[in-house]
Amino acid sequence: MSDEAAVPLRTLIVDDEPLAIERMQVLCAELDSLSVVGTASDGEAALRLAAKLDPDLVLLDMTMPGMDGLAVARELGHASAPPAVIFITAHEDFAVEAFDLDAIDYVLKPVGRERLERAVDRVLSRRGLRREGGGRWLREFWVPHRSELLRIDASQVERIDAERDYVRLHVGQADGEGRSYLLLQTIAGLEAKLDPEQFIRIHRSTILRRDQIRGLRHEGLGVWSVELAGGETLRIGRTYLRKVKAMAGR
Repeated sequence: MSDEAAVPLRTLIVDDEPLAIERMQVLCAELDSLSVVGTASDGEAALRLAAKLDPDLVLLDMTMPGMDGLAVARELGHASAPPAVIFITAHEDFAVEAFDLDAIDYVLKPVGRERLERAVDRVLSRRGLRREGGGRWLREFWVPHRSELLRIDASQVERIDAERDYVRLHVGQADGEGRSYLLLQTIAGLEAKLDPEQFIRIHRSTILRRDQIRGLRHEGLGVWSVELAGGETLRIGRTYLRKVKAMAGR
């Protein structure tokens, strides 16, 4: 694992209860992947600290006097490089609103170490998407694997399949040593980050690296499939057929 992948997440804890902050500090100290850089007891203070400390992660209480957690998350989301947000709350009622703001997780109090660790793993998974420095397209992925993060060049990924809120990255299929890795990311969100000169979406649940496509096959009745370098055929979704055929100059 690289030094960059091993750098702990700079974490800001926000809660209006001092005992809750203390408990969360103890839990964070038990996780090597976290480094607490500050705490705040209200929403306004959280935003001031976030602007100064530039945290990677905010562990955010939902209900606080004045500005509540949803309002804080909404403001954080306007930053040029917003931190990941995990809501830590005693209330079950705001999960839909939280995920509408792209929260990574919604954890109910009292928080145990294992539950917090799972939430943090989701942050690390999403942080695994890396763009070219200052550029437009993803150049590499960092994927959770056992107790470490593995670096995978985007050029190594041959196929990407959607699995609910995750995508599965397939590598090494052509050489017979196929491996796959799960990453927390929707396929639509990932498609927007991939170089269209290298990747093409052929179905609502499938993206292919272009050089893996050996040809196109007309199955009849307007149905088309792609033939892959390894001999497999995959059906092209009607929504994506025009773009795939345009790739072949049709």
